[in-house]
Parts: sequence; structure tokens; C-alpha cells
Amino acid sequence: MSYIDSHVHIWTDDYQTYPFAEGIDPADADLPTFHVEDILGHARPTGVDRVVLVQMSYYGTDNRYMLQAMADAPDIFGGIGIVDWDDPAVEEEMTRLAAQRVYGFRVYPRNVPPASWCDGPGFDRMFVAAARRRLAICPLIGPDGLPALARRCEQFAGAPVIIDHLGLVGARGPIREEDVEALCAMARFESVMVKVSAFYALGEKKPPYHDLAGLIQRVVDAYGPQRLMWASDAPYQVLGEHTYAASVALMEEGLDFLSAADRAEIMTGTAERFFFR
Repeated sequence: MSYIDSHVHIWTDDYQTYPFAEGIDPADADLPTFHVEDILGHARPTGVDRVVLVQMSYYGTDNRYMLQAMADAPDIFGGIGIVDWDDPAVEEEMTRLAAQRVYGFRVYPRNVPPASWCDGPGFDRMFVAAARRRLAICPLIGPDGLPALARRCEQFAGAPVIIDHLGLVGARGPIREEDVEALCAMARFESVMVKVSAFYALGEKKPPYHDLAGLIQRVVDAYGPQRLMWASDAPYQVLGEHTYAASVALMEEGLDFLSAADRAEIMTGTAERFFFR
């Protein structure tokens, strides 16, 4: 086994060196810390030996803590950063971070309606940079944000997109057929990929997460395993009754429609090709 976890957050309580962004109180953090040693302690016993770090929102656009972890262990960590998409120089910042192996950029609705969440010149610049430099736009959106994303995918056909956490289908209630169809319909854009992740937050939200099998099968059928990548979303996958091992176990044992080759693609191949070039 040599799996890749394509979505993990880390942060530290060294606030002097790595202060949280303005307006974020450390007392409100979900955990006091979640360090590199913490994720590797969960991951390695399950066969996961590489990890894509996703910039923690506590730091805003200050990606330094993630970048330091990547620099300290380049064979283990890849990265997805956060940039200010309202900055006219956002393409230059994406290029600067890409030189440090940050190949994806997290985006999300920010005080705008889902129907127009990625409109505007800032996102124009981000999608242009993504298409030019093979950098992924990584949206954290629910099904109501997919139509706006589809318009951008039509406009910027070559821009890689990686939709987080199965498009949050089943995050706010039951898994609805119309939401599954909307997520699967995005597969018509060849540059769109999906993270099969955050099982703790979807559907019944209880291990062993077998209720998600139907949703995952539909997504596999739509996209093919070569456009899917598994992720834990640790540390949230290791809180309460949820465990890292349970997320891996669903992929290894709970989805009998996957072949060994399918599992290899979803657990390793897709993320390896994109984030460990």
C-alpha cells in the first residue's frame, strides 16, 4: 500500500511566528493544534504515506505554515493554497506559489449568493492562470454552487477544477437525487475532478459510512476513477466517533464495485499525477 490523502489541514499554536488571520480567535479553533506529526500518526498505519496539505482557513492567505511543512518534507507533502482572488496580481501570486509546488487553490462563496459565487474579474484571472499553468481551482461548494461553476468551466475549458468533498452532497440533509445528478453532470467537463472525501460530514455521518456507497458509485461511473481522488479531510475525520482508519476502510473494503485498479487510481494515481509531478 502507498496511498495519498489529498486533503488535510494543519495548524500550530505558535502564534508569534504564524499568527491567525485578523478576526480569528485561537480560542475558537476546532483543536488547539494539528501538526504534521499528528496527521502522519493517523495516516501511516493505514498505508497512507503522502499527503496534500490544504491551507487552513485560520491563516487566511498567509500560506507560510503549509509551505514550511512542504519544504521540510517535499517527498511527503503537496499543497493547495489560498489566495486573494480580488487582488489584481492574483495570477502572479499563484505562479509564485506554484514554484513551491502549490498546484491547487481553494475557493468558496464569500458573502455572495451561490448563483454568482465565482463571477467577477478576480475569478477570471484565477481561471486564466489555472488554464495556462495547469493549476487547479478547488471549490468548496454545495450543489447550489455547481451551476455557477459550470459556466466558468464552459468559459475556461482547459482550467483544471477539483471539487471538494463530493460536492457536499448530503451534507445538509439526505442525499438527494437531484444533487447527485448535478454533481455527476459536471463530468461533461473533461478537466473537472472530484475528491471522494469527508465521509464524516455526508449522508448519515456515521461510520462505517456504507450509506455513501451509492453516491460514490454514481460518481465513479460518471467521472471514471482517473478523475477522482480520495481524501480524509483530517483532522475533522478523526474527531468524536470518526477515525482515519474508517475512511480508508470504506475505500478498501466497503465499495465492492471498485476493482483493484480503480482503487489504485482513486487512492493514489489521480492525486499523484496532479500534486506530485
